[in-house]
This record gives sequence, structure tokens and C-alpha cells, in this order.
Amino acid sequence: MSRHAIFAAAVPLLAASGAALAIDYASVASPAILYETSSLQARKLAVIRAGTPLEVVVTSPDLQWVKVRDPAGGMAWIEGGALSRQRTVIVIAEQAAVRRDAAGDAPVVFEAVRDVVLEFISASPDGWVKVRHADGDGGYLRFTEVWGL
Repeated sequence: MSRHAIFAAAVPLLAASGAALAIDYASVASPAILYETSSLQARKLAVIRAGTPLEVVVTSPDLQWVKVRDPAGGMAWIEGGALSRQRTVIVIAEQAAVRRDAAGDAPVVFEAVRDVVLEFISASPDGWVKVRHADGDGGYLRFTEVWGL
């Protein structure tokens, strides 16, 4: 069987499984250390601030360590207990208008600048993300303006 035929047969199976293509995210519960490998003796790479969303790449069988990708694309290990399942997103646009409704002409509730962390509420199929700021203000912004979805 040719590589093309194998690929053509595999794509529908992967698409049907759904979970095989899902990306899982978590957020940092409190400031934590990112490590080069899954050990407290490993080289410390950085301290990551609370609330930052991280893509979960793999979790150790004992759930003690999680390999993650950060918003800048870096890969590292973090202790499993340092993560929260509360979903957050981080603004990647220089400036993003958070609007009252999911529409480009809706009134602006507030402006968020790059690296602001917002609580993720929901996403709509038409490209809008509902978020809430730590001060309680909330609204919608375009999914292209945030990372963590």
C-alpha cells in the first residue's frame, strides 16, 4: 500500500476519534518553576506567573510532572500540583478590544494589552471568545487575539 493510500485511510479515523486531535490546556495555579526535565534536580528554566495558560503535551504516569508548551512556544516540565484546570487565555495582540457583545461594532468594555491573562468563559464557532478580567469586567474578543484555546 502506498504512503498516500495509508494517509488517506488514516485521516478519517483520526477525525472520527476527535480526542486524538484535541489540545488540552491548564493554567498555572500560583507562580511556579519550569524545569528542563521532570525532576526537581533538573535545570530551572524560568518562573512562570500565576494564571498563565499552558498547553499540556504529556503527563507522567504518576501525574507528578507535566510537559507543557508556554504561550511563546517553549517546552518545559512543571510539577503537576502547580496546575489548575481553570481555563485562562493570554492576550497576544498588542492591544485587544474586549466588546460587550460578540460583534465587531459592539461597544468596547475595556482594552487589554499583550500578556494580560483573562479567564476563559466560552468560545463561539464564529470566532469570538467570552472572557472575564480579574476585576470582574467581561466581554468578547476575537480568538485570533489570544492564546490558550
